[in-house]
Amino acid sequence: MNGTHPAAQPHGGGKAPGSAPSQTLTLAAMMFAVAMTFIDQTIVSIAAPDITRELGLSSSGMQWVVNAYLLALAAFFALGGRLADLWGPRKVVVAGTVVFVVSSVLCGCVPAGDVAQPWLIVFRAAQGFGAALLFPAALAVVVAVFPVERRGRALALFFGLSGALTAVGPLLGGWLTASWTWRAVFWVNVPVAVVALVLTALAHVPDRRRTGTLDVRGAVLIALGMGASVLGFQQAWSWGWGSAWTWLCIAGGLAILGVFVRYEWGTRHPLVDLRVFGDRAFAVDLAVLFFAMLAFVPLFFFASVYAQVSLSASPNQAALFLLYFFAGFAIASQWGGRILDKRGARPALKLGTVVGAVGFALWAGEMTDLSMHDQWPYAALAGAGIGFLLAPASTDAVNRAIGASYGEVTGVTQTVRNYAASVGLAVFGTVLTHVMNDNVADTLRSRGLPPGTAHDVARRISESVTGHGDSRPPTGNDTAAQATRDAMDAIRMDFAQANQWVFYGMAIALGIAFLCALGHPGGRAPAGESEGPARTEAPTGGG
Repeated sequence: MNGTHPAAQPHGGGKAPGSAPSQTLTLAAMMFAVAMTFIDQTIVSIAAPDITRELGLSSSGMQWVVNAYLLALAAFFALGGRLADLWGPRKVVVAGTVVFVVSSVLCGCVPAGDVAQPWLIVFRAAQGFGAALLFPAALAVVVAVFPVERRGRALALFFGLSGALTAVGPLLGGWLTASWTWRAVFWVNVPVAVVALVLTALAHVPDRRRTGTLDVRGAVLIALGMGASVLGFQQAWSWGWGSAWTWLCIAGGLAILGVFVRYEWGTRHPLVDLRVFGDRAFAVDLAVLFFAMLAFVPLFFFASVYAQVSLSASPNQAALFLLYFFAGFAIASQWGGRILDKRGARPALKLGTVVGAVGFALWAGEMTDLSMHDQWPYAALAGAGIGFLLAPASTDAVNRAIGASYGEVTGVTQTVRNYAASVGLAVFGTVLTHVMNDNVADTLRSRGLPPGTAHDVARRISESVTGHGDSRPPTGNDTAAQATRDAMDAIRMDFAQANQWVFYGMAIALGIAFLCALGHPGGRAPAGESEGPARTEAPTGGG
């Protein structure tokens, strides 16, 4: 992003980044590499009950195992993007892949006993660090290899197929856990990593380095700021929005991020060149991504739990339910890439946000029918909306960057996406829990339970179905237990109604994204900006 960086000197041969074989193999290599990071966002949640039971983890400890990965992702994405610029994206992809797969193996080898919980948390965080190195570097490789006129379609394929693997996570995790062992949900990354490394070597992926120094102080500030604020959002369900710890983490993290912004303006080699935010198109792209990601990533959790609770689906059936969404996503992502290549990002952003808002709203309206079959068109429509906008917004943001420092910019865009996902999970989770508590308490009171008992049982049911707090089944006196059993059909409807509020909220988020998209200046990024690396930097060698 910093256009004053001089070009790096070449250090060897390698195929030209524009050759067709190199492009095909490079895209395949990067997709295999990032596949691990997408799958691991969801695969562990399905195996959580077996992990908790075998290792004797507490419910809060298991939540930390899941959250540690996402926390590390949020904290280190910007650092990963900057290292891709300084060291070369190919080297960082290889390093990130190795860190990720070694951490995965160690997660699967966790010993039983008191060491199990800290062991898993540490190596899940190491997985997140490896993913934070890997993803922005892989995206930077794809952007650098494909010329601007073909970049939209290439990244549409990259995001479409790689993103669809997030839905495969629960299905694969359920199958591996049932047919073999929960440890396999970590070990499955080994063959994927081997294929990624082999393809990277065969593709002779070019490396482009930029001169400069690593802004260590900035890296520490953004890691602390992102980590603390994301932690506050993640723990809001467990600690409660009234907890001082929740607000200390959120406010403290945001304050540290404010210090980071002020520091970056004054340093010679910043971790993030903040001048890029002066480009209106770039700022709009990030705003659209932020509001879209409020819905996209949290959808996996809420739709999966809704299917299992309200539709009485098995974990595998819940994973198949998500495939309706990704069918629309995968198809529309290709159209979105073509629109970007031919007409620029603005039409794709407007179309995607409108389709997404309508899809989520219609989907919400059908949730109380409790029919998986009747919901698939609306799930596919919601997925199509996200598919239309995701790759165009991400690609256009990179193309508009000052000096086109691709690793740095992809680090910024992915940081925004992960931060939005954490906010969405916290906010929508609070809405779900609050409405669910009120609905279930009303149902139980209507069946004769005292208000205090009804509220306590409702809270326990909410914690049980959302996986937060004490995960044991609701207990109480014989009257309360019998009333709860008798009311289970009504409680499933209560949960469906609570999820309606969540999905209407997702539709509103896409509506706000549409308003942001209207501010996009339109047109394609000027060639001089979008092709900066090809103009100013030389490859430093092949695979």
